[in-house]
Amino acid sequence: MQPDERLERVRLLRERGQTPKQIARVLGVRPAAADRLVRAAAILAQAGAPGPALAGCWISPAWSTGLSVGDHPGWPLDEDPAAGTEGLVAVLVARRHRYGKVSVCGYLADVYCLGVKNALGPEIMDDLGLRGFVRDFFSGYRGDPLEAPIELAREVVFGSVEYARGLGFDPHPDFAAAEGHLGSWTGPGAITFGKDGKPLYVSGPYDNPRPVIRTLERTVGRGNFGFLVVAG
Repeated sequence: MQPDERLERVRLLRERGQTPKQIARVLGVRPAAADRLVRAAAILAQAGAPGPALAGCWISPAWSTGLSVGDHPGWPLDEDPAAGTEGLVAVLVARRHRYGKVSVCGYLADVYCLGVKNALGPEIMDDLGLRGFVRDFFSGYRGDPLEAPIELAREVVFGSVEYARGLGFDPHPDFAAAEGHLGSWTGPGAITFGKDGKPLYVSGPYDNPRPVIRTLERTVGRGNFGFLVVAG
């Protein structure tokens, strides 16, 4: 089921009087995920149909480092690997909301292994707030965010989710409420995920790498993935 179809189904279930708990059972998701979907469907419904107009889309610098990308002249490329963060790509999508506001969703994708590690939104703010939000959202990168077409945002986020699921990893639970801002993506795409085509798990100083490594050994086998420890 595509994200816009899922949100439309949630909206229809709410119109029929279904509670978030009942919707969770219908969709086969946890109640907390159903709550987020209900909120996201309500925000998109308030913005009107068809889908709200795009107000902005950004991606972190050096997003393509280590990836194989097909021929897409409209996609911004920043080849300075020092500007990025080892396989972590941030994407931010803003859509027009009512009363002159914008609705914003953000995604942090591990394009080498784990897929979407975090997601936020929809968050409602004005245009001035959006400018500050963009600055803060990408503050962990050495360089300014790049304006990106929504097609690139979809492929990076949904493509990384599909890649990670093939390795045995699901996206962060908050992704369910934020994915609708991206629109539909059918795939396959033009990006080959993984570091140079091979899974690379980058373990942070507070991570527990054992479950991840066990999963990779089960899905791709020993010797078929890389493992990197990042010190604090």
